[in-house]
Amino acid sequence: MNDEQLLRYSRHLLLEEIDVAGQEKLLQSHALVVGAGGLGSAAAPYLAAAGVGHITLIDHDTVELTNLQRQIMHTEDSVGKSKVASGKDFLKSLNSSIHIETIEAKATAALLDELLPSVDVVLDCTDNFSTRHMINARCVAHQTPLVSGSALRFDGQISVFDPRNFASPCYACVFSPEESFEEVSCASMGIFSPLVGIIGTMQAAQALQVLIGFGETLVGRMLLWNGRNTQIDEIRITRNPDCPVCGKPH
Repeated sequence: MNDEQLLRYSRHLLLEEIDVAGQEKLLQSHALVVGAGGLGSAAAPYLAAAGVGHITLIDHDTVELTNLQRQIMHTEDSVGKSKVASGKDFLKSLNSSIHIETIEAKATAALLDELLPSVDVVLDCTDNFSTRHMINARCVAHQTPLVSGSALRFDGQISVFDPRNFASPCYACVFSPEESFEEVSCASMGIFSPLVGIIGTMQAAQALQVLIGFGETLVGRMLLWNGRNTQIDEIRITRNPDCPVCGKPH
């Protein structure tokens, strides 16, 4: 690190769990954030501020006025602009020294197969089951750690699925792709504004832990956040040996 970086990240360097070695890991890391909406708007800025050297944002959508209630990476001037372009401007204003890559497109299996060989951690900040299952399947195939978060109404959840860890479940172990789930969205159900910030920043924290390698991540655990009564519950989740994605046949 140069002198400017030593000063910028000095508060990280004071933490023995991070120190110079951990910060250098972040500077050399590549994080993929799928979704530049509510969760991505909270997660990506903390990755940038913390010094993750390469961040890729994927989103096909444009900024709408209704987004501004919770998607803090976008401003009134961003309305009508692509979310990834708006997000890049915001992240660059936080940390101009890191590389921000943007892809204005829907996340597809083919796109992730192209990207994941160079990615160290994926943050799933999307809002539908089909996309989450697709991201999970590609992360399992490429042995890439996945930090998965979701938020709707007053309820949020977050977990880490790390296919490098033999004991780690994957997303499909918990939510079977063979079952049908009703797709709901904040456009029809509503969402409490700070909820995406709470879950998104937790995703960033988990991603930083994965990249640096300190503490205990949420592998094998899922946190459930209830915004109505500020209650956090934790459930243990285990790998399903018959999982169609990561089970024995695969």
